[in-house]
Amino acid sequence: MSKSTVFDRRLERHYDELKWLYCELYRDEAAFEKFLDMLRRCWNDRKRPLREQDKKREANPAWYRCRELLGMMLYVDAFAGDLNGVKGKLDYLRECGVNYLHLMPLLASPKGRSDGGYAVSDFRTVQPGLGTMEDLEALGDACRKAGISLCLDFVMNHTSEDHDWARRARAGEGGFRERYFFYDSWDIPREFEKTVPQVFPTTAPGSFTQLEDGQIVMTNFYPYQWDLNYANPAVFNDMTENLLYLANRGIDVIRLDAIPYIWKELGTDCRNLPQVHTLARMLRMVCEVVCPSVLLLGEVVMEPAKVAPYFGTPDKPECHMLYNVTTMATTWHTVATGDVALLRRQMEAVCALPKDFLFLNYLRCHDDIGWGLDYPWLREHAGADEVAHKRYLNDYFTGKWPDSPSRGELYNDDPRLGDARLCGTTASLCGIEAAGEGNNSLTLEGAVARDLTLHAWMLSQSGIPVIYSGDEVGRLNDYTYHDDPDKREDSRYIHRGRFQWDLAERREDSDAYQGKLFQGLRRLETLRAGEACFDADADVWAEDSGDSHVLALCRRKDGRELVCLFNFSDSFAHAGVEREGSYTELMYGNRLEQIRDVELWPNGFAWLLKD
Repeated sequence: MSKSTVFDRRLERHYDELKWLYCELYRDEAAFEKFLDMLRRCWNDRKRPLREQDKKREANPAWYRCRELLGMMLYVDAFAGDLNGVKGKLDYLRECGVNYLHLMPLLASPKGRSDGGYAVSDFRTVQPGLGTMEDLEALGDACRKAGISLCLDFVMNHTSEDHDWARRARAGEGGFRERYFFYDSWDIPREFEKTVPQVFPTTAPGSFTQLEDGQIVMTNFYPYQWDLNYANPAVFNDMTENLLYLANRGIDVIRLDAIPYIWKELGTDCRNLPQVHTLARMLRMVCEVVCPSVLLLGEVVMEPAKVAPYFGTPDKPECHMLYNVTTMATTWHTVATGDVALLRRQMEAVCALPKDFLFLNYLRCHDDIGWGLDYPWLREHAGADEVAHKRYLNDYFTGKWPDSPSRGELYNDDPRLGDARLCGTTASLCGIEAAGEGNNSLTLEGAVARDLTLHAWMLSQSGIPVIYSGDEVGRLNDYTYHDDPDKREDSRYIHRGRFQWDLAERREDSDAYQGKLFQGLRRLETLRAGEACFDADADVWAEDSGDSHVLALCRRKDGRELVCLFNFSDSFAHAGVEREGSYTELMYGNRLEQIRDVELWPNGFAWLLKD
């Protein structure tokens, strides 16, 4: 079958819907024809190995839903210096069991005005210190041969003020000012700000920035990040081409950064508007036409009710995968409170969603932890005041609360609202850093147990588990960012520090905490990959464990049943579920004749498989 026939066949399947959505949004058939020409051009540029991968994955569209998939997120420079360095570390990643690699933002962005790489000045150029686009493509080739899918962020909402479009817009060049939201007075910006919430009220207040020449431009995130105007078809056409350019370099998963924000409309909060879903649906069809092996990962940092619509519907899907943000935040809440009631409620909500919905599950990532919890429920069932509860959580995880083992720092602290976000590595938040400070071996054992239990909990959930680089060997907070003028105002760099290879060198040492974490995590991952109960289409539900400190999660597939128990307290616990028959604890191989009353170690867990 010729290339054009393959493209035409795929396009024909989506043509009517794609044209209807595009022209309904833009009412510009000439722009649509340019859009189609661009898609064909990108298809023609797609090299043979990628087309072969497209064909293979088209034949197995659920390839990414397998339980063997394990992700890792890392910064190229922190992990290995540059892209070639990462390529040289693929053996280590394979040793970690990783077959899904998320590279944090690496495209060109201005030093000191990049927001960690999220202010892109050129979507087709790699940051000089990290390598070249050819190096990125070579890494993609090497990952594909090693069976590793490569993920990259695509910053949709805005560009850097240094982007060529922004420079030409500032200069008044025709066609470019309309790619952003420019105003000559504050009249309309003030109307927007009546309904648009501030993203960073303390570090970047407001949603607009006045330039030196008096012009005003929309900047929802930071003043150097100019929001793109997706009501302009030229923006959508060109940004889609940029996305496909990256896909053609061998990127398998495109993370759609801040997708809920991309459509702006006066009189609204400019979040989750219907047009956002139109754009997401069109991007999904674009990928199915040009590069069907490529997945779309939506970054939607909101509660489940607002997250789920980004999957689309079975007949009109949008994103392939979304982050399980609320479960992550609720997990850390449970670490601090020791009470699993809210986490059980959260899991009941997630388990009630269709099995087709695939989440990425994680404990830590490049970003802060925002306390987006179910406060109405907490107020009704636990008498918790939102402001006071957030203050307690932040005090606990920054080590201010009496006897707290955690070490973290706050981000965007707003004393007026009693609100702040939390930063820190998993190991430091679990108490490994504090145990080292006190040179207390017993405390260290408890911190390592807590760390492994949290990872076991992450691996017990349906979806794709993603490890934050360094967590596999207990990387601690990096406080050196305080001495860097380009980073010291952003406490997120406390967990964005350099990979500590000296820790990794101890991964085979069973007496060192690094070895206990690494080997324990590898065993968990191997068990997960080999057990059908962890399939994405398994039945999953939460049950009452009989102990307020212990969460019980049950999984069933083809007559096999797995009961997972997690103790969120520092004391021994007795908990379980009402079942008949014997079970085997997978991690340690113990056989139990009943699981109604299982003894769990402090901060411990059990994976119990029915015999």
